[in-house]
Amino acid sequence: MDIFYTIVDFFVKGGAFMLPILLVGGAAAAISIERYVTLTKLIISNRKAWNNVEPALTSGDFENAREMTSNDQTAISRLLGVGLARQGAVRRLDDVEKAMRATMMEIIPPLEKRTHYLGTFANLATLLGLLGTVSGLIHAFTAVASANPAEKANLLAASISEAMNCTAFGLVVAVPILFVHAFLQTKAIELISSLETAAGKFMTVMADRQSARAQSRLEAQSRPEFAKVSNG
Repeated sequence: MDIFYTIVDFFVKGGAFMLPILLVGGAAAAISIERYVTLTKLIISNRKAWNNVEPALTSGDFENAREMTSNDQTAISRLLGVGLARQGAVRRLDDVEKAMRATMMEIIPPLEKRTHYLGTFANLATLLGLLGTVSGLIHAFTAVASANPAEKANLLAASISEAMNCTAFGLVVAVPILFVHAFLQTKAIELISSLETAAGKFMTVMADRQSARAQSRLEAQSRPEFAKVSNG
């Protein structure tokens, strides 16, 4: 209970700007929890979807891969589904790559949404703490200028306590928000990198199969039977 009363006393002595800082911290905490849960679920579901579809892609079983991605709503299935839908329908790999790149541009923004607010909230908490400090110092000098000499010491101490408590609380809120912001950005980058890696592996498989088909055609054209048919 002593800790509780100490925290309440600290908050009360901090002045009017303590509440806005607390609200900023609460909003940042809500966004952090939502983003962490969402990104963690996406990373797990994407990894599971990739582990399921990778063997089919590697073996060239595109029909099976197309069926698996069409029945899945994960980001990686959406991305690969776009490529698989154009596999065989277009001759140029550039067309497939452009379609997948356009899909990536649609997938990435939802992965990064609201995370940038955390950096803003960290700066806002710090600035509110500094504003509370300025407010407390103004109260301190005003109290010293207008109070009786016997009361000056107590009023000055209370005003300086308001200034220091507000600064400290602003920093206590801002520092964890900055850490969480960097952590969530790292998770988002990890997720985006996994999508880019999957797209790169898919394009590699497509290029290998296209090269194999071209090589088969060249070998067929070089056979004597093919040459006789062509001359006839």
